[in-house]
Amino acid sequence: MKALILNSGLGRRMGVLASEHPKCMTEISSQDTILSRQLKMIAAAGIKEVVMTTGYYDDVLVNYCKSFDLPISYTFVKNPIYDKTNYIYSIYCARESLKDTDIVLMHGDLVFENSVFDAVLASPVSCMTVSSTLELPEKDFKAVIKEDRITAVGVEFFNNAIAAQPLYKLNTDDWRLWLDNIIAYCESNDESKRKCYAEKAFNDISEKINLRTLDFEDKLCAEVDTPEDLAMVFPKLKEVENRTVYMCFSTDILHSGHMSIIKKAAKLGKLIVGVLSDEAIISYKRFPLVPYEERKGLFENLALVNKVIEQKSLSYKTNLKTLKPTYVVHGDDWVTGFQRPIRNEVVETLATYGGQLIEYPYSADEKYKKLDARTKYELSLPDVRRGRLKQAIEMKGLITAIEAHSGLTGLIAENTVVHQDGKSHQFDAMWISSLCDSTSKGKPDIELVDMTSRLRTIDDIMEVTTKPIIFDGDTGGLTEHFVYTVKTLERMGVSMIIIEDKTGLKKNSLFGNEVSQTQDTIEQFAEKISAGKKAQKTKKFMICARIESLILEKGMEDALNRAFAYTAAGADAVMIHSRKKDPVEIFEFMEKFRLQDTTTPIVLVPTSFNSVTEEEFKSKGANVIIYANQLTRAGFPAMQNAAKTILKNHRAQECGDTLMSIKDIITLIPEDL
Repeated sequence: MKALILNSGLGRRMGVLASEHPKCMTEISSQDTILSRQLKMIAAAGIKEVVMTTGYYDDVLVNYCKSFDLPISYTFVKNPIYDKTNYIYSIYCARESLKDTDIVLMHGDLVFENSVFDAVLASPVSCMTVSSTLELPEKDFKAVIKEDRITAVGVEFFNNAIAAQPLYKLNTDDWRLWLDNIIAYCESNDESKRKCYAEKAFNDISEKINLRTLDFEDKLCAEVDTPEDLAMVFPKLKEVENRTVYMCFSTDILHSGHMSIIKKAAKLGKLIVGVLSDEAIISYKRFPLVPYEERKGLFENLALVNKVIEQKSLSYKTNLKTLKPTYVVHGDDWVTGFQRPIRNEVVETLATYGGQLIEYPYSADEKYKKLDARTKYELSLPDVRRGRLKQAIEMKGLITAIEAHSGLTGLIAENTVVHQDGKSHQFDAMWISSLCDSTSKGKPDIELVDMTSRLRTIDDIMEVTTKPIIFDGDTGGLTEHFVYTVKTLERMGVSMIIIEDKTGLKKNSLFGNEVSQTQDTIEQFAEKISAGKKAQKTKKFMICARIESLILEKGMEDALNRAFAYTAAGADAVMIHSRKKDPVEIFEFMEKFRLQDTTTPIVLVPTSFNSVTEEEFKSKGANVIIYANQLTRAGFPAMQNAAKTILKNHRAQECGDTLMSIKDIITLIPEDL
C-alpha cells in the first residue's frame, strides 16, 4: 500500500497563514502541522511509501518532509501547472508511481484522528470517509449513496447525499479503474477536465467501482481551507489530544501481541496502564514471576505509555471512577468466560460519565502459548518454587493450601479454579500430609511410611505442578535426622516443613489424650528448630513449629510460652491446633500471640472448626489455612460406593453416571512432562 497526499494547491483562502509555505504546513498544535501529523500516522501504520504531489513552495515542502526522521520513502511529483489546474492533474503527473497498488488517498489539508485513519486502513473494501451526524455542507464534498455504495462525489449533490471528506482507501482494482479515467480526462482535448475535481472522473464510472462509506460520525475529520476552519479544528484537536485511554495488564513479559494492542490504544489518546498488584495476580491466575514494582517498570519504560498506576483487584471500578478515561481498551477474550462480569462492570462504570469500551481481537498465536508454557516451567523450578510461599504470604496476608498425595491430586490442587463475581479463587499451595500419604498406601499414620517413600510422593507431585509445597514432617525425628531432612526438602524446592512438638511413636493428633502422647520439652524442640535453621542454605525455606498444647489439654499459657520460645529459636511460623468443634480457643491463642508478635505467620488446620471462613481467620491474624485431608476423605466414599454399586448390580452401568470419564482425567495430565 502507498499513501497519496495531494499538496499542490495554492491555499489562497488561508490568507497570510499560507503566505510563506504550503497550506499543509499550517500549525495545528504546539507539536504538529497538518502534514507532520499525517506523516506520523502513516509511519505508525507501517506504510513505507508516500507519493506527494507538490506545486506551491515546492522546495520548502520537500525539505520539510525530509527533516523528519520517519521510516518513509518519498516520491515528490511537482505539478508544473499547479496554478492553472486542479489536483486531478497532479494525480495524473504522479500516475507512474501510483499503478498496481492499494492506495490511501488524502488531501494535504485534512485533519483527522487516529481512530478514523485506522478504520479506513482496516476496511476490507474501498471506502471514503463520511459523517451521518454532520449537516450537509454548502460548498464541501457530499457523497451520493445508493444501495450502500457511493455513486457520486461532489459539492453540488444534495439529494440522497451525506457529508463526506477526501480520505479514501482504494483497493488496487478499484483504484486502477479510477486512475485510468483520471488519465483519460487529463489526456483529452477538453481543458476543463484538467481543472475539475478528480471525483468527476470517478462519477463517470462509479457503477464499476465498489466504493463504500466509512462513517466517522462525530469524530475529527475535517479540511482546513480557511482561518475559520482552523479555528474550528483547534478545540476538536485539543479534545482529541486530551483524551485518556486505560488498559490493565498482569503480564510478567511483554511480547509482540501486547505491543500491538498498546500501539492501538496509544493512538486513541494518552495511555494510562494499570498494573495488577501481586495479590490480585495470585488470586487471578498464578504467582507472578516478576514482582509488581518490576512489572510496573516494564510499562514506565515504554514511550507510548503516559502513566502507570496500580490496580489492586480484577475490578476496574475504583480506577475508572478516579481517572474517568475516555476509553478502556481490552482484547475481546473477556466477552465470554469468567471475566464477563468484570467487562459488564466496566461498561456500566463507563456509562456513568460517557466513556467507551474498545475491544480488539485477542491474539491466540501459538508462540504466545509457548511463552506461557515456559513461564509455567520456570515456576516449577526448585529455586523459584521454594520461595514463593513466603512471598505469597507477604503479598496476600492469607494463603490457602489443600492436601495432595499423588501426581493426580496434585494436578487437582494446581488447576482447580472457581470463578465468582468476576474473581478467581484457587489454592495457593499444596499440603503433603503424613496422614494422607500413609492412608493412600494403606498404612497407619505412625510414621511407618519411611522418608524415602514420602520424598518420592513429593517428586511425583513436583513433576506435574508448579505451586509451593508444605510438607508434614511429623515430629521431625531425631535432631540429627531432621537436619538432613531440611537439607533434602530445601534442595528439592519444598517451601515449608511443619513439625510437631511431640516425641516417641507418632499418634495422630485427632485422638488427643485418648492415646498416650508425649509432648517434647520446650528446650529440646527449640534446639531441633535451631539446628534445622542452621542447616538451611537459603532464607526462603520455612520451618513451622506445630504446637500440640491445646490438643493435649495443657492449656493456653503453655501453648503461648511454646510459641514464643519456638519463634525465638528461629521458627518461621507457628501452627496451633485444636480438636474442638468451635474456634474459641484458637481465636484466643491468636489474639494473645498477636499482642506480642505481629509478624510471624500463624498456620491453621480447621478440620474440626470448619464453619469459620477464610476472611474471618484472616481478620483474627491467621496467615495460612490448610485443608489437610479433604481430597482423601472425598475420594474414599466415592470409590467405595462405586465398588458396592458394581457388586450389587453385577455390572458397571449403574455407577457410570457418577464417574468422571477417563478422557477428562487424561486432560488433567500435562503432555510436556
